[in-house]
Amino acid sequence: MKVLAIESSCDDTSVAVVEDGRIIKSNLISSQLNIHQPHGGVVPELASRRHAEVIHILIRKALAEAECTFDDIDSIAVTYGPGLEGALLVGITAAKALSRTLNKPLIGVNHLHGHIYAHFLTTSPPEFPFIALIASGGHTQLVLMESHDSISLLGQTRDDAAGEAFDKVARVLGLPYPGGPHVEKAAQEGDPNAFKFPIAMKHDGLEFSFSGLKTAVMQTVKSMDTDALSLHDLCASFQHTVIKTLWYKTKLACEQHGVTRVALCGGVMANQTLQNEFKKEAESEAISIYNVPRVLCTDNAAMIGAAACLSNLTVRESNFYTTPQLKICT
Repeated sequence: MKVLAIESSCDDTSVAVVEDGRIIKSNLISSQLNIHQPHGGVVPELASRRHAEVIHILIRKALAEAECTFDDIDSIAVTYGPGLEGALLVGITAAKALSRTLNKPLIGVNHLHGHIYAHFLTTSPPEFPFIALIASGGHTQLVLMESHDSISLLGQTRDDAAGEAFDKVARVLGLPYPGGPHVEKAAQEGDPNAFKFPIAMKHDGLEFSFSGLKTAVMQTVKSMDTDALSLHDLCASFQHTVIKTLWYKTKLACEQHGVTRVALCGGVMANQTLQNEFKKEAESEAISIYNVPRVLCTDNAAMIGAAACLSNLTVRESNFYTTPQLKICT
């Protein structure tokens, strides 16, 4: 089964051809970093326009790289949310047009579901059951995946997402957008114990909160003399607290549900320091940590194609926007 998948939920346009939910035949990504970086964040209108400009070019190139034609495609998959409304609309419109013109089934995929299914594009995906920790610029969630048909939301952030906190702290410290890579780079030369930031909502189950941490960093910057302020120590301490928070809640989820496998999903998981710390902590707890390559951490269409194939979620056009295919839909 070959699926042509489209992802346009935020600021990257991606088109992929995926076979049987496990094999990437092509996975093209058009980045908008240069467009949004001068503005310090994603500008929705600019993102939508760029999606419209490149999506048809990417579709043709994805088919060519996969060495197939529309006749070889069995279904069309597309991200239907969550994401920026205008950006999503570009991908959905293209997918609907292809579905009707080619008379191919249309499969709508939740973007967060796609991040989980990125793991099934690797040679060693986690066995069921496992806990998926999804951390990105817009979401932070813990999900229990018991099978392809059983997925449950365990907890999520009540305010800022982990990636959002990285971006906001970077802005406060005068670092470029996107903040995550720049904070991680600066943190490599800093002391993670230089500043003591608390783990928010430590006794509130599996819910997250990063807004207070962001504010704590801002207050620290305001209270210190500029000459005495260490950018590297602040970045290291902030990053260390984010990682501690994510690990604490993930470990708690594993204990509560008797699961020993954890899949790291989403753009924040491209952070190498986070990956290393999770593996180090997991060893003493007999927990297995699963990662994916950086290109599959960030937004891409291959993960959408994998979710469409393995979940077999066909969405009729009449209820395309309303059918909650997953418990993690918001």
